[in-house]
Amino acid sequence: MELKIVYMGTPEFSVGPLKEIIKDYDVEMVVTQPDKEVGRKKILTPSKVKEFALEKGIKVFQPTKIREDYKEILDIKPDLIVTCAYGQIIPKELIDLPKYGCINIHASLLPEYRGGAPIHHAVMDGKDKTGITIMYMNEKMDEGDILYQREIDILDTDNTSSMFNKLSVLGSEMIREFIPRLINGEITPIKQDNSKATYAYNISKEDEKINFNDSSRNIFNKIRGLSDIPGGYSFLDNKRVKIFGSRIGNSTKGNPGEIINIYDDGIGVRTNDSEIILTDIQVEGKTRELVKNYLNGIQDKNSLIGKKFD
Repeated sequence: MELKIVYMGTPEFSVGPLKEIIKDYDVEMVVTQPDKEVGRKKILTPSKVKEFALEKGIKVFQPTKIREDYKEILDIKPDLIVTCAYGQIIPKELIDLPKYGCINIHASLLPEYRGGAPIHHAVMDGKDKTGITIMYMNEKMDEGDILYQREIDILDTDNTSSMFNKLSVLGSEMIREFIPRLINGEITPIKQDNSKATYAYNISKEDEKINFNDSSRNIFNKIRGLSDIPGGYSFLDNKRVKIFGSRIGNSTKGNPGEIINIYDDGIGVRTNDSEIILTDIQVEGKTRELVKNYLNGIQDKNSLIGKKFD
């Protein structure tokens, strides 16, 4: 059947579901965030969703403030609005507009991890499962009725980047299955249990700091939860060191934050219960590299022993 769809999304995560939707339906418009200045040269760069939409000849709309500028969407009179990591709060006028509703593809098992950084927080918190929830939107943050939900494992080998990729694939599969079922009246909305709600607010600079007084497991989870973007960090010799990869060691000598062992592929740092071995770092002013390569550039590797991250 013919269906007027407006799709709202911004990052790479949002491209997969859009690709699947256009296999079966015409997307009348893609709504995405305005182009942003990127890098030291401040090059004006479009979102990944905009790049894909233009490649496919889909009209693109980029309001600075969607709550004030949405007439172009009203004029389309969409039957369905699909949002996925769009990045702005949708006004009630749009939520109430489509015949089949305004739905959101959210990267958590709602009501757990409402908010803008559900993948980061799920990995940082050491969860072994997360998932995708397709839900009706309302005026509150991720509180709408659940329409379709599937879960996926989080492995110790995963980080936030790998989970972004896995969940984008899952969301893409789900939205293609979901839309015809919604149109055919086969979906029963389920109210969220607000008493079980948790929140995943956007990551702050304070959240990115690694505290070596924590347990090795918590530090391991935090490092992979912040990898690859934005990256956890600490300071060594007054230089910021971003930390992207680690594994848990066994040594218990020394004090938290102190470098206690040098391995072929890593630097062992004391935690409050054992050791975390850093394997992938970026020292301030240098490029990201595996620690084994970083160590190859140090003549006396043992000179690092006793130095302290803070």
